Amino acid sequence: MSVAHAGEFGLIARVTARLPEAPNTLLGPGDDAAVVTASDGRVVASTDVLVEGRHFRRDWCSAEDVGHRAAAANLADIVAMGARPTALLVALCSPPDLAATWAEELADGLAAEAVLVGAGVVGGDMSASPTLTIAVTALGDLEGRAPVLRTGARPGDIVAVAGRIGYAAAGYTVLSRGFRTPKLLVDAYRRPQVAYLAGPRAAVAGATSMIDVSDGLLADLGHIARASSVGINVRRDAFVVPAQMRDAASALGVDPMTWMLGGGDDHAFAATFPPHVTLPEGWQAVGAVTEGADVTVDGRPYRDGPAGWDHFRAAGPQS
Repeated sequence: MSVAHAGEFGLIARVTARLPEAPNTLLGPGDDAAVVTASDGRVVASTDVLVEGRHFRRDWCSAEDVGHRAAAANLADIVAMGARPTALLVALCSPPDLAATWAEELADGLAAEAVLVGAGVVGGDMSASPTLTIAVTALGDLEGRAPVLRTGARPGDIVAVAGRIGYAAAGYTVLSRGFRTPKLLVDAYRRPQVAYLAGPRAAVAGATSMIDVSDGLLADLGHIARASSVGINVRRDAFVVPAQMRDAASALGVDPMTWMLGGGDDHAFAATFPPHVTLPEGWQAVGAVTEGADVTVDGRPYRDGPAGWDHFRAAGPQS
């Protein structure tokens, strides 16, 4: 059965019925809108879009993989504010001949990723489109904390990261060269393993700024640097290249540091902390906030590769 023959309401009902209800949900799918509680009166919200051919390829990723990726991209944005994700809203725009089973498997991936943070899908919509597109909106709860913004970094702060760095970018390169191994790297591209607990832990520990590394570590640290009117210096020796990544880089003729400094699909987190703070579990110091306005590596401008992903200039799937 195709999506077109399944019918909009019927398929949405079938898809959302496969998903767990979020604990914060008072009213789930089936009405004109959902009702979600917000414990302290504030709601953190973020939206991300995945377009086939631009952000994913069906010959590289299963429908379930795409569901994981779509959910992770949005949940990570909520976590990067220091909040706890509570709910997802999903819109699917698909060619009429897309199999209904593909949409159901997409829902399975969304559900499995949402379960990791105790969230659920509370509604969605469908439309016909010549290009397969998944749009996800995530909601979150600050649980009484102040949001961690990009504007709070100060000279002297510690720059730290949490989560995997470079794995997904390496997997993307492997796939783009026509290979399917090493499995560790390819799987990291297909389904990111996000350190969801890192964001709230950083907020509680007093992080002065934070960001989801979705476009590349240097590029996203650049967002913090510009928002906070500071410089940021990253140390190469703070990063340990995993053995499989090192071996794959050698075989492909790539400097693995270009993946670690410029890759973003792992949805790691970067944050700045006051110099006296003990970094929370899962966070590793990789540099320092300085006077100035640039992001440097070992005190110099980075010239060894792209600093990150450009959504309007780069080609190929990325999130």
